[in-house]
Amino acid sequence: MEQTNTYELATFAGGCFWCMVSPFEEQPGIMKVVSGYTGGHKENPTYEEVCSHTTGHYEAVQITFDPNIFPYEKLLDIYWRQIDPTDPGGQFHDRGESYRTAIFYHNERQRQLAEKSKRELEESGRFSKPIVTEILPASTFYPAEEYHQDYHKKNPVRYKLYRIGSGRDAFLKKHWFDQK
Repeated sequence: MEQTNTYELATFAGGCFWCMVSPFEEQPGIMKVVSGYTGGHKENPTYEEVCSHTTGHYEAVQITFDPNIFPYEKLLDIYWRQIDPTDPGGQFHDRGESYRTAIFYHNERQRQLAEKSKRELEESGRFSKPIVTEILPASTFYPAEEYHQDYHKKNPVRYKLYRIGSGRDAFLKKHWFDQK
């Protein structure tokens, strides 16, 4: 495989985007993680519009990464360990279409790897219900408002209470025994 300095994008929807930044940002080869909105029909949606469930957008993170340092397969593994892939109505206490889970692929290779990882998770028997996370083509990604970027760093106490109160941490601990 030829070494290049070309970065790729990965886009994941996993419920509240605040909770999807920190698992990725500290990894080697991750250049940046941006919270935002994708998959909808309105240009430049605001947080309030997305939360109204009228724009079709998902809350998502877009990751710029160096695949030679941190391959897409590793990103997929981290992604699955952050969500409840069996919930079609949102994530934890966040309900509605903007909180659904999805992997947005940027090329055919990402699509194939995402499909393979989903199939492997289904076959693992880790979850008793079907995996409903969608695998969709990437579309325009709109960065969220500045106060949403790096929320976990700007509001660490509130962020921690949110994770605990939403049920996310308890779910992840129950289904992924090796989670911190």
